[in-house]
Amino acid sequence: MFARIATVALLAAIGLNTASAEVVVLKEKAVVTGKILAEKRDAVIVDLGYTVLIIPRNQIARILKEEEEKPAKPAKGKAAPSAAPAAPATAQKPGESDLYRLSKGVVQEKTVRELVTQLGESVVQVRTPGGLGSGFFLNEDGYLITNFHVIEGETQISIEVYHEQNGQLERKVYKQIRIVAMNKFQDLALLKVEDKDASKFSWVPLGESDSLAVGERVFAIGSPLGLERTVTEGIVSTKTRQFQGELYIQTTAQINPGNSGGPLFNLKGEVTGVTNMKVFGEGLGFAIPVENVRYFLRHRDAYAYDTDNPSNAYRYLQPPNRLSQAESGEKSESGKK
Repeated sequence: MFARIATVALLAAIGLNTASAEVVVLKEKAVVTGKILAEKRDAVIVDLGYTVLIIPRNQIARILKEEEEKPAKPAKGKAAPSAAPAAPATAQKPGESDLYRLSKGVVQEKTVRELVTQLGESVVQVRTPGGLGSGFFLNEDGYLITNFHVIEGETQISIEVYHEQNGQLERKVYKQIRIVAMNKFQDLALLKVEDKDASKFSWVPLGESDSLAVGERVFAIGSPLGLERTVTEGIVSTKTRQFQGELYIQTTAQINPGNSGGPLFNLKGEVTGVTNMKVFGEGLGFAIPVENVRYFLRHRDAYAYDTDNPSNAYRYLQPPNRLSQAESGEKSESGKK
């Protein structure tokens, strides 16, 4: 019944000419273009102009924002300007953070081998005096995501990046890393590279874990046990595994210590989760759904880390030095006299 309604709606939507509209991509590769009136838990309501269509969530692969811009007419006697370089195939939804991008249009699936070559440069190793983990860049300005437990209790953080130059990968370590925000309860942290000699970084788009299907192939890139740029592949075992009140993506892709904070990709090259733990046994890895990451980024001001703010939820206090200990000891001795 839904397939027939969606087909009729699709034929009508093709004829619509709107300056700005949302595009609902269905799992059967069809699209519906119109204005979204409401997004409910189990359905999305789309205004097609002449009627309203209710699309069940389980039929939707993704929702995209489509904007059509008419080229400006050149002034008389002047040649039309040459076309600007094509922008990356990414788009933003209303209300989305400017820190990251979502894939635009219908993205074709690729092999893991192709995607590793394309995405590997965006995945980094995060090191602290207490251990190491993984992370990935959200944009070219050096903002990256990792797990909270990777940097917990640490302020001395370094990032190891492999830049591709002339077909070769060159390792570089950045040591001026600022903690921007962190959420202990969802195990997420936002960092930024602030080295003066830092170049533009390769980054990866965020996807939607809601569109994942059980049995769908996924892969992780990270630094298990310090072995950087390690790739593991598997399938989605379940999307709703519950631990301590939080839902996780369970996957057979191998997740080991050092993978924490790294990306879990689908075969479209989109981040669908952030790997953060495993349980005893083989093929029992877990990842934080990317929807939690997007929520964290959109509300990052609520999780902002600032050592000068006394109201900050996370503060690292300086340990007492020997001089202050000696002074306090002298005062106590003089008090006894």
